[in-house]
Amino acid sequence: MAILTAAVFVYCPFANAQQSSSSHYSVDEVFFGTGGELNACSTNYCSKQSAGETAAGRSSSTNYTAQTGFNTDRAPFISFNVTGGSTDLGVLSTGSTATATATFSVKTYLAGGYVVQTASDPPTNTLPNSPTLANLTTPTAPAAGTEQFGMNLVANTSPTTFGSNPIQVPDSTFSFGSAAAGYNTANLFKYVKNDTVAASTKSSGETDYTISYIFNISNITAAGEYQFHHVLVATSTF
Repeated sequence: MAILTAAVFVYCPFANAQQSSSSHYSVDEVFFGTGGELNACSTNYCSKQSAGETAAGRSSSTNYTAQTGFNTDRAPFISFNVTGGSTDLGVLSTGSTATATATFSVKTYLAGGYVVQTASDPPTNTLPNSPTLANLTTPTAPAAGTEQFGMNLVANTSPTTFGSNPIQVPDSTFSFGSAAAGYNTANLFKYVKNDTVAASTKSSGETDYTISYIFNISNITAAGEYQFHHVLVATSTF
């Protein structure tokens, strides 16, 4: 008898970027135009003003990326949020596949993009010898009665209808995150510790991801309670 509980955690290492510069020049939040001000201050207050602004937004090519507008922020950041918590899957059976989901969202600013990696061991038995469920090292369909653990980040119809494709917020003109190779095919599941499971190749608005997990045991799976503490690591790239 195998009993399994799962939890999802998140870690966001700090990353930074430099202002545009070379041996001959440096650009530090420059401003052209009239009517706006990056720092309008007196002894009692400070404000940013945008009167007279004629263009705002993001522009890029293969060689550069620029954020235009009076009130752009020069500080790079990454935001990583997880919703959900612990899930008790109860007693696993050789006759059916157990499933679970968790969700997280990522956005980054003034970066070349981001990667999200999975950093946990597969579900591990709490017995002293600590066996783990067999993780799927290549994208594989679920098979009840065969010991398996895997996940993906897309909508599935097998072994049941669950999960979701990445959702761009507010839409795909602002957000660019996607599930990584190996984790982006419906009804196929994989899990390799330290794999990249999601990424963006440019600064991105919010992308909402749903992780779909599968758990299968066989007749020779070690009995006991299994626990899976899922740690995800998000890192901006430059």
